[in-house]
Amino acid sequence: MLLAQYREMLPNLKVLEDIALNRIREALDQQGITVTAIDHRIKTEKSLSGKLELKGGKYKTIGDITDLLGLRVITFYADDVDKVAAIVAQAFDIDWTTSVDKRKLHQLDSFGYNSLHYICSLPAGAADPAICSIRFEVQMRTALQHVWSTINHDTGYKSDVQIPREYLRQFGRLAGMLELIDDEFSRLRNSLADYRRRMQSLVASGQLDEVPLSSDTWESYLRTSPFERLNKRIAAVNQAEIFTVSLVPFLKVMRKLEMETLGDVQRFVDANSDDAYLLAVSELAITDIDIITESVGIMNLCYVHALKNGGGKASVLMILNTLNPSDSSTNEFMAQSIVHRAASLPFMQK
Repeated sequence: MLLAQYREMLPNLKVLEDIALNRIREALDQQGITVTAIDHRIKTEKSLSGKLELKGGKYKTIGDITDLLGLRVITFYADDVDKVAAIVAQAFDIDWTTSVDKRKLHQLDSFGYNSLHYICSLPAGAADPAICSIRFEVQMRTALQHVWSTINHDTGYKSDVQIPREYLRQFGRLAGMLELIDDEFSRLRNSLADYRRRMQSLVASGQLDEVPLSSDTWESYLRTSPFERLNKRIAAVNQAEIFTVSLVPFLKVMRKLEMETLGDVQRFVDANSDDAYLLAVSELAITDIDIITESVGIMNLCYVHALKNGGGKASVLMILNTLNPSDSSTNEFMAQSIVHRAASLPFMQK
């Protein structure tokens, strides 16, 4: 009888699967939560038959079986499981009497399978009443918890075969290690987030000597528009329009110019802006270029800094090759041209 009810319900289960999966994905996207995977499946008739052979006596109708449809949200971090759980609770109606938080079931001295299981249904009006009445399961766990569950299943840890005590102890030790790693990854992420906020605060307050140069701090620095004044000054020569481009690639150049903190970068800007303007003008003044890229300021700052520190053509070529490594012949020509134009400017006469 239950299998006949299952076959009759199967089309609705497939509709429910699509609706539930889309609701979870949309809710996660809206909240900006990134997960490693969302698995989903409808229990096969063969799998259901096996379950009924073992536990058929506890089910009166097919509606009593709450995992005919199962979805599993796998997160990167342990603290994201609770965030996903809150999102799932908003997206669906939860049967709290049958939902299980297996993370809370361990004894103080035991470790093992951790997962949060919600028994859900669609809110009234979200679909046809026959579909909204079907309960389904949403599991939420971390990637490491998922690995542990898979290993348990693969090794037969939960089988009827009696496993020697020493092997059980090894399982427990490994489970404890995975649980610790899960916690440490979450703690590390939170520490890195605190560090980024602290660096952003230092950048915003102008305490640049205390900020090491890194990809994060470089992007924070760029958000302060440190080259805007120089760019506008250069653009005014030909009343040119400034075209926006990413300046993130210049981090590699800053490092090759031995900048270690954002304070070093700011001194580099302050010390070279006037000379960078003159170098840019030496090219623009003899052209009718009316569009320049946002990189014009920092590019000429790099050229001037390299030349003033005695690097010559080789240092200018290094800058060009760092930014555009695939066009060595053009870079060679441009480096020669830049050195030639700079030779007549005041900063090279000192």
